Formats: sequence, C-alpha cells, structure tokens
Amino acid sequence: MDLSTRAMEGDLSRLKAITRHENDKGTRQDIQNTFNEYVALYDESKGGSVEARKSKYTTMVNQFYDLATDFYEFGWGQSFHFAPRHKWESFESSIARHEYRLGHKLNLRKGHRVLDIGCGVGGPMRAIARFTEASIVGLNNNAYQIERGKKLNQEVGLSHLCSFIKADFMKVPFEDNTFDAVYQVEATCHAPDKVGIYKEIFRLLKPGALFGGYEWIITHRYNDSNPEHVRMKKGIEIGNGLPELETADHILACLKEAGFEIVEHADLADTGDIPWYHPLASFSLTGILHTNVGRFMTGKFCQLLELSICPHV
Repeated sequence: MDLSTRAMEGDLSRLKAITRHENDKGTRQDIQNTFNEYVALYDESKGGSVEARKSKYTTMVNQFYDLATDFYEFGWGQSFHFAPRHKWESFESSIARHEYRLGHKLNLRKGHRVLDIGCGVGGPMRAIARFTEASIVGLNNNAYQIERGKKLNQEVGLSHLCSFIKADFMKVPFEDNTFDAVYQVEATCHAPDKVGIYKEIFRLLKPGALFGGYEWIITHRYNDSNPEHVRMKKGIEIGNGLPELETADHILACLKEAGFEIVEHADLADTGDIPWYHPLASFSLTGILHTNVGRFMTGKFCQLLELSICPHV
C-alpha cells in the first residue's frame, strides 16, 4: 500500500518513526527527561514562568518539536497549523486553502525570493511554492525538522524551489533588503520579544515588500478572571510550546513599533462554517488520528509495539 496516496488525514508512515525512534531521540529516559524539562517551564512550583520560557525560548521550542514532530505528521499532516473550514470542505482542503490564501495575499509569483519564518517540515512552503512558483527559503532552528523537510522536498520534486536554513529567527543570517516577501504560519508566537522578531523581519524585506502571517492570539472575549479561560490559555501555551499568548491589539502595536504599516488584519476563527478546533473535538473515519479516540489508540498501539516489536535499548 502506498501511504503517500492515502485518503486519511495525517501520515501513517510516520508510525515507524515514532515506534522505532528513527529521529534518534535516544532512550526512553532521554525522552522522559526532555519532557520533564519542557513541562517544568510551565510549572511555577519548579521555577517555571513567562520570563523563564522567554529566556529559554530556543531550548523550549526545540524540546517541543523534538517530542512532537513525528506525532504531528502522523496525526495531522505536514502542515502544523489550524484553519477555518467551510461546509463540505475536507480537513486537508481547508489547510491547503489557508496556505494558498497567504500566497495570494502576498502577491507571490515566479521569480520572487521569499522567507518562511519557522517553517516546520515545510508543508506550507511546498504548497505555496507549487501555487505561486516563488522560491522559498524555510527558516527553522530544529535540525530534525530540517532533515525531514529536505527529504520531503526531494520526494515531491520541489528542491529547486524550496530550501532550508538552520537559524534563530531572532538573528537571521541574511543581509538587509533580501526578500520580496516574508510570511509565518503560527510561528512568531514562539518569539520571546514580539517587537524584536518583527524588527528582524522588517530588516530582511525589500522596501515596500509585504509580511503576512497567521498568529495565535487571545481575543477580546478572554477574561483573565474566568478560571476556565485561564485554563484554556495555559493549555494552548503548553500544548504548542508558547511562552505567552498575546492579544491582537498587542501584536498590532508591536508590528507598528517595528516599522510596519498595517494593510489588513482580521480574526479568521469565526469565518468558517466549521470551527478550527473541530478536528480535535469531533470524530470522523478519515480524521480519526487527531481525535480523542485516535490519540488514545495511537498511545496504546505504540506501547504495544514498544513491548513486542521495538524494545528500548
């Protein structure tokens, strides 16, 4: 069976990487230690705080993606982000449309040199490159994701348009005025200093060029006196490796302080017929891998494989 042509959401072939530790994460104890260090950054009793997460952002984000990348691909796909969804639209179609929309809004076309900030394994980069024929450089500070991304670029014949560079997005090793456009998809939310990251992006853009992206934010409906709101906010931060969720007003103010003129902004969460979180909260046969049932089954199946097929050394 060719798993690359599957109809199911996610990538079943990544189960091998999860169970056999293809990504060389080490022993079970190594993985447990990484997990404990990551969780401690959110535990105030162990010295965890917003300041600690911001000061250790590179370590935190690398720990998060070392742990999560294979599971993301297995249960979600190669594009590590959400998208609003319309009636009769499939999950994967909504993800692709979300990416094409970004390329369209930035007016990308053949001959443009573009930077993808925090590109993951390159799912959005490959989709946008196919759609626009622009040359895109994916910036990532996680070595394992870059290794995966390069392999995927080769498999789909896009290495001539898509490439990677390993770097800290707060200190990008390119000259001023290098790119025709820069975008990010749920990536700059990891930055310890929003003004700092936006100034770095502004520096990299040619005069008059556009920066666009999709950002995790908390809306005007958030109430920090509501325990349930606080619980959900913290859950999103822990579940996505974020130092702290910010308001839309704060993000816009930081962009302006960095030198940007705001051309367009919108909350897309309510623009679809099906909410962005629906794949995690609902049940479907094609999307079973990222449902509660699917996550439970994945965990139990991995435990079985560890005991019977892939013992730890």
